[in-house]
Amino acid sequence: MIPAAMSHKALLDDISAANRPDDHFRFWWLGQSGFLIQYQSKHLLLDPYLSDSLTKKYSESHQPHLRMTELAVLPEQLDFIDIVTSSHRHTDHLDGETLCPLLQNNPDLELLVPTAQIEFSAQRLGCDPSRFRHLDAGSSLSLGPFEFHAITAAHDTVERDSSGNCVYLGYVIRFGQWTLYHSGDTIPHEGLMEQLGPFDIDLAFLPINGRAPERRVSGNFWGEEAAALAHEAGIKWVIPCHYHMFSFNSVTPDDFVRACHRLNQPYGVPRVGERWESVGLRRR
Repeated sequence: MIPAAMSHKALLDDISAANRPDDHFRFWWLGQSGFLIQYQSKHLLLDPYLSDSLTKKYSESHQPHLRMTELAVLPEQLDFIDIVTSSHRHTDHLDGETLCPLLQNNPDLELLVPTAQIEFSAQRLGCDPSRFRHLDAGSSLSLGPFEFHAITAAHDTVERDSSGNCVYLGYVIRFGQWTLYHSGDTIPHEGLMEQLGPFDIDLAFLPINGRAPERRVSGNFWGEEAAALAHEAGIKWVIPCHYHMFSFNSVTPDDFVRACHRLNQPYGVPRVGERWESVGLRRR
């Protein structure tokens, strides 16, 4: 088991200690594609998976989801969250065992999902569809200080529901002087660069676990592709994710790091539970 840099009380104490109303932001990787963003005393959770629900679900299957990295924090411990996103319906991005405790402990929580997933999300979480805020590709929405812009994602293709709404999304998030991109699960696809073009992206969170038919699951960027996208899109800093969670569907970040060096693309490889500061991004 890969240990977290900080977990449980130590992590919560660090989040509390970092909380200050300045013009910078902090983030912590919580595993898989889950990130906690802290900005001006507001807390945004991106695609959190904070349980072992998939390990339990697939324990007797041909595809055991064996956890590789320590669970850094329990959802019940997070009683200060303002906004949570889900990029699509897969459990490691829309987890009932994570989101139900968050909803219970944060009564004013805003929960953002793709428009195509409102009914599914309501069924999974056992709540009314009106409980959700939602977006489709090309649309935008402001929640607190955060402005969300929905971007198509292809996992493995750009899929749409019967109403034409995208099943998989990424989010560009603007706040203060900053712009972040959380791609959700995606592979390179036509039109992605054109959608990202209008945004001057400071920091991107991109999956790197790739795609291999023998895994029998939908795929993502390989590390080299994530680095190349960041370079081509002029992203100032790129962070890899969606690896070191399940042993059957993981890679090391080595290829990503080598590609970033070759392209002279600024990057970082955080540990789960480690604090990163935007002021540090400007320095590196």
